Amino acid sequence: MDPRDREDGPIQEAGAAGSDSGDGSGECSIASPYRWLRRLSRELHWSFVLAVFAVYGACQGVGSAVGLVAATYYCKDVLRVQPAAAQFYQGIVNSPWVVKPIWGLLTDVVPVAGYRRRPYFLLAGVIGVSSMLMLSLQSNPGIVVGVVALTAQSTGAAMADVTLDALVAQNSITNPPLASDMQSLCGFSSSVGSLIGFSISGLLVHLMGAQGALGLLSIPSALVFSAGILLKESRVTDFDYKQVHRKFYTAIQSMGATLKCPEVWRPCVYLYVSLNLSLDIQGGMFYWFTDQLKGPAFSEEFIGAIYAIGSVGSLLGVLLYQTVLKDCNFRSMLLWGQVLSSLAGMLDLMLVTRLNTKIGIPDYIFAVIDSAVCQMVGRLQWLPLLVLCSKLCPPGIEGTFYALLMSIQNAGLLMSSWWGGLLLHMLDVTRTEFSNLWLAVLIRNVSRLLPLMLLFLVPQSDQNSTLLPAHILQDEAVKDESGSAQFSVLVADDSCCHPSNVDAENDRMKVIDDAGDDIELIPLMNKTTTAG
Repeated sequence: MDPRDREDGPIQEAGAAGSDSGDGSGECSIASPYRWLRRLSRELHWSFVLAVFAVYGACQGVGSAVGLVAATYYCKDVLRVQPAAAQFYQGIVNSPWVVKPIWGLLTDVVPVAGYRRRPYFLLAGVIGVSSMLMLSLQSNPGIVVGVVALTAQSTGAAMADVTLDALVAQNSITNPPLASDMQSLCGFSSSVGSLIGFSISGLLVHLMGAQGALGLLSIPSALVFSAGILLKESRVTDFDYKQVHRKFYTAIQSMGATLKCPEVWRPCVYLYVSLNLSLDIQGGMFYWFTDQLKGPAFSEEFIGAIYAIGSVGSLLGVLLYQTVLKDCNFRSMLLWGQVLSSLAGMLDLMLVTRLNTKIGIPDYIFAVIDSAVCQMVGRLQWLPLLVLCSKLCPPGIEGTFYALLMSIQNAGLLMSSWWGGLLLHMLDVTRTEFSNLWLAVLIRNVSRLLPLMLLFLVPQSDQNSTLLPAHILQDEAVKDESGSAQFSVLVADDSCCHPSNVDAENDRMKVIDDAGDDIELIPLMNKTTTAG
């Protein structure tokens, strides 16, 4: 995927034309945030940037930060479960992220009142607000009520995330030069939001309790609802809902056929395995952090401060990626990401074995350094994976396929959490027993190096070029007068990565742009290619 050797085509030309601002803003980066944001707002519309801030900044940044601390204390102090059980319940709460293709199919295939993205932002906001208010107003919630409410909130967040991801993937196809900038914007918003959220999370838990802090998560969900109202999106009319089942079937066929392409399935295998083998033992670490007898006995406020400083490290990782590393090739980025992740994990080992105190560094200082370094390395690992996924999405089902790729990653993270919980259980790490925690940390660090054996599955191409075969990307986007690209809901082709058997005329529909102009949306492909 070499950007210097891009094949000429309408998509690449459209993206190149869009990136030529004529005022020098094409060189903008996070180092000049105003010009950078102005450029993205101009080329992608300000409502898209606002949606990124609402979803990644407020919901996944502030909301996830406060939710992480509050939910952990909720499991520890209210539900009073063991670390292994807490990680098991956390896996259940995160399960809506594994089924993201369902939300992707809905946003790609089933427009509501003529809109493909806006209604799903609205629904996500309603689910998030209602679930968190219900949890906070329960006087004595049990495990079932708590897990159901947290899972519902997670469902709303996942739905908002996949809807925004669909917009990112669609814009990555029409504006390839902006793909890494959009991921940097998402990462920047998430890091700043996390910094704010973690800075206040401990204080909120201390003042309001875990349930009260969780109730405040209704605010980020309300912002997602507001972003759905303001989002600029062209309206589809004359949509035949009787054909929804056929479009679902075609979408599933297209995803299955696309996954058979070596350019797609090979990176997917690496994504899943690398995340699966990065064992999550954060539950055991948190219980040890807050233990009054055998741990450093950190307070709620200081736990929030540790995570907040970690968010600064995450933000530095975004800045480093955007200014220095976004043009590096995928394989090199992931190689050093895995190695640095394993090395950074050794800081946890030093902390658990109290080696830091032997060399004169207090626990609270070392914990802050540990968190910042690990978050920075984690962000440098994560951003190339997101860019890689956005480059693997075929036109027409970009939301669904990006959601599928994200669900593969989330399935890996889910298994990582459950494997970590099993490891803590096997090593007898409990609420009060931490003698084998150091061994769990060491096993986790070693496991992070194992995915390097599959690194050959990742392309050597850099992050600005195109990964998909040319016959998938030969579809053309039709742009309206506002410059926003419109796609047919599903495209069909019987080449090796796209099934046919769909009458192209059935995919014709009309789009009404926000200004009221009628534009006929021609199917992206209306010819049949014979596989040779």
